Amino acid sequence: MKSNENLQKDVQSAIRWEPLLSETEIGVIAKDGVITLTGVVDSYAKKMEVENAAKNVSGVKAVAETIEVRYNSPFKKNDTEIAHEILNAWKWTWEVPNDQIKVKVEDGWVTLEGEVEWNYQKQAARKAVENLTGVKGVSNNIAIGSRSKDLIEKQAVEHALARSWFINAQDVHVNVVGNKVKLTGSVHSLYQKEEAARLAWNAPGVFAVDNELAVEHN
Repeated sequence: MKSNENLQKDVQSAIRWEPLLSETEIGVIAKDGVITLTGVVDSYAKKMEVENAAKNVSGVKAVAETIEVRYNSPFKKNDTEIAHEILNAWKWTWEVPNDQIKVKVEDGWVTLEGEVEWNYQKQAARKAVENLTGVKGVSNNIAIGSRSKDLIEKQAVEHALARSWFINAQDVHVNVVGNKVKLTGSVHSLYQKEEAARLAWNAPGVFAVDNELAVEHN
């Protein structure tokens, strides 16, 4: 088990290792596997990069952050401009059924609502927004309403996890009830936990994923 000091150093090193973040000043506090991140960055993409770098460190169980996105004057945009750019970005992203998604922008914070058939569409909608100038944050409230009413095959989800080199599928237990998948067991990083859920979401007919995987220290 890593000490708080060692976990803090590992997260700091992971953040500095990312090219976009090498000169970014981010405060890192570690306590019992929970990482708290503070600081200021000049884009939402960098904020997400910081979070992902921290999540990928072994031993991190949860990430709390108060990182502020602060754009320089030449790159500031009003909410109307941001909304137009989002709609335009979706036109060039084939995974996004933009006629099924509504967007609201308030002081740079983007809220996405609506219903799509697949989780990858929900994630693609968010990803297209994250890198746009002026965006300070994203709330992805898009619901999954698959047209497939077939029961999910437990074995298909297990095989998907087994194909991932990043996850030890033997440590992950899959339970399927109707159109809901429940994951239990353990992984070694928060990133692995989220990756397992992403793979489960890819199964046809999934309406919900209950991710109860525990993140254990090495």
